Amino acid sequence: MLFDLKEYENKKVHFIGIGGVSMSGLAAILLNSNIKVTGSDFKESDNVRRLREKGAVIFFGHHKENITDQDIVVYTAAIRDDNEELMQARELGITTYDRAEFLGHIIQNFTNSIAVTGTHGKTSTTSMLSAISLAADVDPTILVGANLPLIGGNYRIGDSDFFITEACEYKESFLRFPGKVALILNIEADHLDYYRDLNHILDTFRVYVSVMPKDGIVVANADDANMAYVLQDATIKTLTFGIRNGDLRAEEISYSPLGKPSFKVVYQGKPLTELTLQVPGEFNIYNALGAIGASLSSGLSMDAIKRGLETYRGVDKRFQHLYTENGIMVIDDYAHHPGEVTSAIDTVLRMEHRKVHVVFQSHTYTRTRALFDDFVECFDRVDSLTLLPIYAAREPDTGLVSAQELGDAIRSRKTVETKNFETFEEAAKHLASIARSGDIVLTMGAGESVKVAEYLKPLLEKQLL
Repeated sequence: MLFDLKEYENKKVHFIGIGGVSMSGLAAILLNSNIKVTGSDFKESDNVRRLREKGAVIFFGHHKENITDQDIVVYTAAIRDDNEELMQARELGITTYDRAEFLGHIIQNFTNSIAVTGTHGKTSTTSMLSAISLAADVDPTILVGANLPLIGGNYRIGDSDFFITEACEYKESFLRFPGKVALILNIEADHLDYYRDLNHILDTFRVYVSVMPKDGIVVANADDANMAYVLQDATIKTLTFGIRNGDLRAEEISYSPLGKPSFKVVYQGKPLTELTLQVPGEFNIYNALGAIGASLSSGLSMDAIKRGLETYRGVDKRFQHLYTENGIMVIDDYAHHPGEVTSAIDTVLRMEHRKVHVVFQSHTYTRTRALFDDFVECFDRVDSLTLLPIYAAREPDTGLVSAQELGDAIRSRKTVETKNFETFEEAAKHLASIARSGDIVLTMGAGESVKVAEYLKPLLEKQLL
């Protein structure tokens, strides 16, 4: 089904959870097409303020009275069936869509679309693609999963047929909005509160490839051990990338003292260009290669790709340099999966440093329990580890796992000095007592671990007095 934006001009669409990263972008697309938008959320936010300035009517709290004469109601995966607004919409016979389904209809309004999926790197790579498409002057519409300074927020509304979005695999939602170009960065076990196991995830990615448009193309990481299985029955065109394998490769890689890579880009043995990234880490080489492959598949020039990537300076919470005080560099990263944690540590260890101090807040009880043994082994190479209580997100505390248990298991290995703290302030005071000039502090997690960095800054400033 095509949700034709032109046909819905002056009609009204309501978003339950309108302040969310993806929902706010979808709402902005409708407002730009002269569709009336209402929405509800629990609190004020930058996303809510931006939408209100564009003409959206926002309600605080989810109440059935918010649903009156809307033509469509869109809701996020976090909304339960007993939500007052959703129940009211269904009782009134209003058409309802979950976010992924609605995005699937919207994306069909754009003939040139890129959907970025994979366990890790979606936001960074979508941001790189944003930089490339802006350098190419194609006036893209963009939905990205974090604040991207380049576009002044988490979305950009363009005036062309070019559309770039993240495609999250959680609850198989990405099956509902395949882009014309599907960029698959990597595949690991995650979201095990929904998926049975890794095989379930791999089979879902195979379905994703099978529902691609016939004239589409899959751009996939050939260095990922699981990718061959996912692509083995693919009937559409594929382009692979990697450092060791693939059609598109990075060769002659070197790193600056701050861990920023330079490398040659080669396609099937033919040199295309040389790049120096402004963001650090091997993982960003893979992200850049994926972005290059998707961009070339979408008809963008190598010149625009080079200009976009070499001027790209990152996105919030993705190995983001927060500040340097008293010679101590503080970095924040979204890493909340063992694979991401390992990549972030690989990156920081390539940078010039005296010691590395990691702050980690595990994200959800389900993930911590399911990947417990992997988390225990992640931190062997750093000098100190500060653990915070598990960030619950959408889950209740079942009592089956805790940050203290994780800390005890890590301490039993006797590889890294590990301490647990209950508050951000206590953790910051500990770090201030052990960090010295030349050290790097890396806060990691998809929750609130960055608050430790906020408490730490004034403590480090005092040390200068």
